[in-house]
Amino acid sequence: MNILLISEYILMGALAIFAIATIRITTRKKIAMALVGLSGLSIAIATMLILVQHVYNLGFCKDIATALIFLGPVGTIAFARVLRG
Repeated sequence: MNILLISEYILMGALAIFAIATIRITTRKKIAMALVGLSGLSIAIATMLILVQHVYNLGFCKDIATALIFLGPVGTIAFARVLRG
């Protein structure tokens, strides 16, 4: 194993811990904290998908990560507009 592959696995572990922390933030009672948590979770999952694509040579992970990054803020804005009334 080379050092790059080891560092990618360490980054995947760190992103998994970050994803768990953002799920914890999402379950708070305030709506703003839920939006922050979901935004962080989408970033963590998109980064993890890019790493999986790089390590295992899967072509579809990059497309899913790109869609997740673009649609995350759109959903947040739509939800905020619904809450405003």
